[in-house]
Amino acid sequence: MHIPEWIKSIPKVRFVMPLLHYGRLFGLVLLAEPRSKIKLNWEISDLLKTACSQAASYLAQQEADSSLMVARQFASFNRMSTFVVHDLKNLASQLTLLLSNAHIHKDNPEFQQDMLEMLEHSIHKMKGLHEKINQCSLKLRSGAPMSDESSPLPVDQLLQASVVAKSAAKPMPELEVLARDLMVMANWTRLERVIGHLIQNAIEATPKDGEVVVRLTQKEGHSALIEVRDTGHGMSEEFIRERLFKPFDSTKPAGMGIGVFELNEYIREIGGQLDVESQLSHGTTFRVTLPLYVQDQTVEMPCWVT
Repeated sequence: MHIPEWIKSIPKVRFVMPLLHYGRLFGLVLLAEPRSKIKLNWEISDLLKTACSQAASYLAQQEADSSLMVARQFASFNRMSTFVVHDLKNLASQLTLLLSNAHIHKDNPEFQQDMLEMLEHSIHKMKGLHEKINQCSLKLRSGAPMSDESSPLPVDQLLQASVVAKSAAKPMPELEVLARDLMVMANWTRLERVIGHLIQNAIEATPKDGEVVVRLTQKEGHSALIEVRDTGHGMSEEFIRERLFKPFDSTKPAGMGIGVFELNEYIREIGGQLDVESQLSHGTTFRVTLPLYVQDQTVEMPCWVT
């Protein structure tokens, strides 16, 4: 190997040992003159080679771990970007629908109120997306994992916000809360996006004179049940089985095909379950089952008496 000139300028260097791993040079180890005279024989030579080989393998492992971490960070960032684009597309569609209805109902006080609430919600969503992008960018630079924190949240309030966000659409979704004060452990933004996507799909699949109902009940076994039911064109069993939950597969001309995939993944992530029941020309019902959050919940341990 060619020894760099700067090494030759270092005083008292006796040995220059390359750290090689599968033919790749990871560095050099410099040893000074020993305190006592040592005769370089085959045993010392093999020992130095083994030590250098071991050190090079650790450096290679460190580099591989670093590359894998960066790859995972970019994969998470790319996935987040895909969902952000999907949310922006939905916001643009809602605002476009609001503008088209404004030309017809602009003098209606009820529409004016709905329009203000819709604009307020859209601004809130845009600010949330902007904050999310900034947070993910900071985490990407720092190497921290990009995860969404969960907290206890009231399901009825989240459903109310999701329905209000779609109030300008036709048919306008209706909310039925049959069980109040239900709390679940989730991230508000992600769960609201999940429910909002179900409502949006129901609206798009239903004629304007049809019906979209969002219902909240409590199931036995400490679970909250959210139902999104529509009277739209429905889906076949084959479509539900083979295409509904497949990512990047959409029947919409401008669709991205990640909405149902994302919501199914997130519901599973927080310990819930998603079920769908549909019949062609009769409508579809999505059922989201989520475990309830109980504050200071304790588990009683069994006791045996002998």
